[in-house]
Amino acid sequence: MRLPLADRSRDLELLDRGLVRGPELATNLADLARLNRLPGGRGASIAVIRQLLGGRDGARVLDVGTGGADLPLAFARLGWSVAALDHDPDVLAFARRATAHEPRVEIVDGDGGLLPFEAGSFDVAHASLLIHHLDPVVAVAHLSELRRVARIGVVINDLRRGWLPLLATGVSVALLGRCRTTRHDGLLSARRAYTIAELDSLLARAGLVVRHRSPAWLPRVVTAAVSEPA
Repeated sequence: MRLPLADRSRDLELLDRGLVRGPELATNLADLARLNRLPGGRGASIAVIRQLLGGRDGARVLDVGTGGADLPLAFARLGWSVAALDHDPDVLAFARRATAHEPRVEIVDGDGGLLPFEAGSFDVAHASLLIHHLDPVVAVAHLSELRRVARIGVVINDLRRGWLPLLATGVSVALLGRCRTTRHDGLLSARRAYTIAELDSLLARAGLVVRHRSPAWLPRVVTAAVSEPA
């Protein structure tokens, strides 16, 4: 008999079913922005991207699965130029409104598995809370595309599967979640997440090797990876 959480859940989140629209979607995206301010979120992504950049100024960053674009806005405040990509029309409309005042952020309608950019178009390609939505074959396709368009490397910020992340996520969404979608999908996200070993396997299949990683005891872990040497 396998223990609970030994296997990744295959249940679809409400957002992935296309069931979240209107005010509920706006509230969910605002909730996610608040959750991104917790340890392991926005600050951790910025720190790991900076490690990859090695002090370079004027970076060009791609954010895939951007949601409400709160992370691209944070990146733009650092002087980075950001392309923020998503595929849901309602999410894109929300992101365009949120970034209308920020010329460094460009909102792009596109598929993370087939990015509409030339190879090496960006210094760093970033995805936050995206990979756990994807089954392994699709996740590898997305990671391969991130690798293709990133000149320096790829940064993945996501939950890791385990009892501590599940508990921490439950507490976080209970305290900060203002809608049913956040509370439901937050707990399911923790069950759909990959373990660190599983993520490393996906990265390897996409031709990526790990270079940096944020503390692995946090519920969310940020991983920087670069193209595997030929």
